[in-house]
Amino acid sequence: MTLAWRHVLRALHLETSSSKTPKTCPSLSPGAFWTSVTKLGLHTKPSMPPCDFTPERYQSLAYSRVLEIHKQHLSPVPTAYFPTPLLLSQGHMEWLFDYEGNRYLDFFSGIVTVSVGHCHPKVNAAAQKQIGRLWHTSTVFFHPPIHEYAEKLSALLPEPLKVIFLVNSGSEANDLAMLMARAHSNNTDIISFRGAYHGCSPYTLGLTNVGLFKMELPSGMGCQSTMCPDVFRGPWGGSHCRDSPVQTTRKCSCAPGCCQAKDQYIEQFKDTLSTSVAKSIAGFFAEPIQGVNGVVQYPKGFLTEAFELVRERGGVCIADEVQTGFGRLGSHFWGFQTHDVLPDIVTMAKGIGNGFPMAAVVTTPEIAKSLARRLHHFNTFGGNPMACAIGSAVLEVIKEENLQENSQEVGTYMLLKFAKLRDEFEIVGDVRGKGLMVGIEMVKDKASRQPLPCEEVNQIHQDCKYMGLLIGRGGIFSQTFRIAPSMCITKPEVDFAVEVFRSALIQHMERRAK
Repeated sequence: MTLAWRHVLRALHLETSSSKTPKTCPSLSPGAFWTSVTKLGLHTKPSMPPCDFTPERYQSLAYSRVLEIHKQHLSPVPTAYFPTPLLLSQGHMEWLFDYEGNRYLDFFSGIVTVSVGHCHPKVNAAAQKQIGRLWHTSTVFFHPPIHEYAEKLSALLPEPLKVIFLVNSGSEANDLAMLMARAHSNNTDIISFRGAYHGCSPYTLGLTNVGLFKMELPSGMGCQSTMCPDVFRGPWGGSHCRDSPVQTTRKCSCAPGCCQAKDQYIEQFKDTLSTSVAKSIAGFFAEPIQGVNGVVQYPKGFLTEAFELVRERGGVCIADEVQTGFGRLGSHFWGFQTHDVLPDIVTMAKGIGNGFPMAAVVTTPEIAKSLARRLHHFNTFGGNPMACAIGSAVLEVIKEENLQENSQEVGTYMLLKFAKLRDEFEIVGDVRGKGLMVGIEMVKDKASRQPLPCEEVNQIHQDCKYMGLLIGRGGIFSQTFRIAPSMCITKPEVDFAVEVFRSALIQHMERRAK
């Protein structure tokens, strides 16, 4: 019997043996439920680590007015987390504050975007200095911030990845990379993994293979999906297959340096090349670790062989570093380096500007010239002085504050702490990741690996928010919690997050037991 179940049985015993303790109802609000648990003595609400920042008093639109305006004038596509959407007012480093002054530990960093912390003082200062000097001029004129940034960014990439195209978002970067691949190869077909997310533009919708984002209208022509080499949910893989301090509980007979799962998934990749695309292809897109699909990692050595197969067919290899880049994975600055591969094109966004709209495509001189021969590429806001000043400040902060090293140390600490919950709770199927990019996949039970029903995952998610922890969601069935805090996070804050998540799981198990 796990420790968590002992807690539940103890709670049920206390509830039935004490006439003063009221029974709870699973339909009660999270707040009411948490109060009942506290009364039972099951657990206490974890105490937040201190924060030396006091937010300003909220004086903007009333919450009811915000909901009204959203309903009348903003996109009807439901994107907000939680039945009662969170109205945020201010941020400071790893902390967020809502309109009522409640404090939250942000463990999703604006969808893996706030790399060095909300409103980091040095980044703020760079933005304020540049905004007083020059907000905007397109690249038809030269200005120092774009050249300073290009030199700094190119120094962080290996030869021959030295030509930079600055754009505004990850979707736009991947759009341009698709165009580059086709212009350089003179081919059309591009392959991406099932479960991949590469954007929502008309072009990149073809690369994105998560059903929620697919359309019934034609889009993204010439894109083909291939099996995702997922060593937890896929048909092959086990306890020696991925580059992570935490492996799956599935057993495998792989020997060091010889991954049988990798070989099986490569055969599937070869099958895609033989059946679903033309003899010559334009390219292959891969996130070093899948983000939206729930921090899915591939078998060691898979990308090395896949890249070779793509190049044999005349295609180029594109690494989508939108979520994995800029030191987040700890051991390396770029995710592709963890696979010991060298892409032909690298796309990046999100953490590049700490939340400022900024993105980039970096490629070789040869591929850049192929595009220039076919297209007079121009971007009004790409290379904007504000974006480049902020981007430079982000790179400086990562280096000066040793944030890549912090991602490695604190991220590994966090991953191992969350992994202990997998041993404690039957519904925690897998804990995986690298650095400060972690996925916790929820299941009905470990034997079946069937996804935990969405309504149950929703409740756990809501309970974490109620206790002051904001985490993300991912996976084909939205069954995986995504953990990706800013790289300034500390171990005491990790301890708080793990304790909150554990408390939410205990609450969930008590609900199940009723």
